[in-house]
Amino acid sequence: MEVIDILREASSQIYKNVKDLAGTEEAAGDFGRGAGGDISRNIDITAEQTVLDYLKEINFECVVLGEECGRVELSNNPKGFVIMDAIDGSANAVRGVPFFCSSLAFATENKLSSITDGVITDLTNGDMYWASKNKGAFLNEKQIKVQQKEPIYKIVGINTSGGSNELMQRMYPIFQNHNHTRHFGANALEMALFARGLMDIFIDFRDKIRIQDIAAGCIIVKESGGLLLDANLNPLDADLSYETRVSFIAAANQKILDEIISQIN
Repeated sequence: MEVIDILREASSQIYKNVKDLAGTEEAAGDFGRGAGGDISRNIDITAEQTVLDYLKEINFECVVLGEECGRVELSNNPKGFVIMDAIDGSANAVRGVPFFCSSLAFATENKLSSITDGVITDLTNGDMYWASKNKGAFLNEKQIKVQQKEPIYKIVGINTSGGSNELMQRMYPIFQNHNHTRHFGANALEMALFARGLMDIFIDFRDKIRIQDIAAGCIIVKESGGLLLDANLNPLDADLSYETRVSFIAAANQKILDEIISQIN
């Protein structure tokens, strides 16, 4: 099996196992803080265990870097890293807000830039976004591209959740100049929507995002033709450490990137 097929199957199994769990009392529960620092909920644990069980079943030799479980070595001679946020948007999932996903990526080395495959599955409906390096990005079986033309409504995705006063002041002109700003509560799925052309730019400059949240989104954004940069407007890259936190901006083209960046204080 190709790596992308393994990630897609694991992602499908997550969907089967959690689609009826969201919004129920059973979804919650407090299992302490996971490796990523957030409280682990039952729906998170169920989703992660689904992936771990599947990877063990097929003897996929890798190191898993999970949001909850931490580093799990499934081989003494791993082919690479499976970077897993089995539930991105846990708060939405627990409350039953229909915007959360699973995010699985594969990297050959300890760098974001070495990611070769990624899968993001919308766990509210089973839609699967996926990409492999140099092979394009897809929604289910249809190839997707970032927004190619001037949109009727320009939509700016921006995550300021828990942002500092300084950050909010820097970003204020964006909110002032664009009525159509959006944040739905799951960065990975928002990156997928961006890759599909439903948003024109997506910004997270909080220096809070973990690698698990964006790993699959990175390859999907790039393979859909998007620009993916750090806060200094250099190509986004980072190591895969649990301590690593990043800021990023994904833009459909240079024109909208220049336009939005010119507004940031």
